[in-house]
Amino acid sequence: MIGHLGRDAVLREVNGGSVLSFTVAVNEKFRDKAGVLNERTTWVDCSMWDRPQMAPYLLQGTLVHIEGAPKADSYVSTHSGALSSILRLRVFSLQLLSRKDDEKRKAAVAIAPPVGEAVPEQETPADDLPF
Repeated sequence: MIGHLGRDAVLREVNGGSVLSFTVAVNEKFRDKAGVLNERTTWVDCSMWDRPQMAPYLLQGTLVHIEGAPKADSYVSTHSGALSSILRLRVFSLQLLSRKDDEKRKAAVAIAPPVGEAVPEQETPADDLPF
């Protein structure tokens, strides 16, 4: 599946292991019989075991490609009393396709001097030296 994270990942310790929990919005565009373009979003609750080092990268809005074992669960909604379902995925493989800070990095590159252009050095008074 390819989609955007709906919220920042949450890292928890469970039975001596670590689990990252996050949601992914998978968007699908299609045309109905009348030719009208529609869009449908499917939310997937994801869990990834024993990969705590990924937590800082799994931020809301990040585009990811995930693979894993799906499981569909049903439950009765406490608000409406209607039968609802939820799609869960135990993630085995995750690839970052974009990061939330990509836009910040692109903006920094846009204002950086071109390659080969001299950057003026700032003079540091002797009193400001850290040693």
